[in-house]
Amino acid sequence: MRKFSFFVLVLSTLFLQAHTDHYKNYNKIEMEIFKDNEKIGESIFFFKKEKNKFIVKNKTNFSVKLLGVTIFSVNSKGTEEYIGDQLISFNSETFQNDKKKFVNLIFDKKKDKFIIDGSSFQGEASKENIVGNWWNHRLLQTETQISPLSGSVKKQNIEFLGKKKIKLYEKEYEVEHFRLFSTNSNLPDDKKLNFEIWYDKKIALIVKVAYKRLGLWEYRLKTVQ
Repeated sequence: MRKFSFFVLVLSTLFLQAHTDHYKNYNKIEMEIFKDNEKIGESIFFFKKEKNKFIVKNKTNFSVKLLGVTIFSVNSKGTEEYIGDQLISFNSETFQNDKKKFVNLIFDKKKDKFIIDGSSFQGEASKENIVGNWWNHRLLQTETQISPLSGSVKKQNIEFLGKKKIKLYEKEYEVEHFRLFSTNSNLPDDKKLNFEIWYDKKIALIVKVAYKRLGLWEYRLKTVQ
């Protein structure tokens, strides 16, 4: 009970401010992607205010090689648009090796729901869902997320693991450490969510993400502009 109460207290202090307000002074966030401690790519987020809209664009590219031959690659681009804190549209196109994945999402005001046309899911979803991109610390608050690659809706749990200091690129961060994992433990391993996340509430950014899938994968915050 004490652990749960402390977790609720941590979340309440993380999200007192309006979500998009946290990013109004940011223009770009760059994360580098590593597999087994070797850099394989990057994920970059661009932020822009346009009249009453807040727009986030993302480009993610990485490739895994074995004996000089590419065995796995992802090239992805996407755009999220918000009015206030409400996501009103999301579009993405991803090439995973030679396979194309996509998401086209809109917020239907009359239904008060998202309408999703994705490569893995077509249908309606609650407006409380968060697109699962690493710029967005509300991933640590929601019970469900939408895959930014395919549009599938995934239920999740969050576990608070404690506070600590970590160092990235010669910079030290004081972070809260979380585990994000699938509610349904019976999902196939390649469909499960199982991430460790380090969040710095002073800058309102996720600074590191790690998960294991045929090796150790990490997203590390490199620069913020």
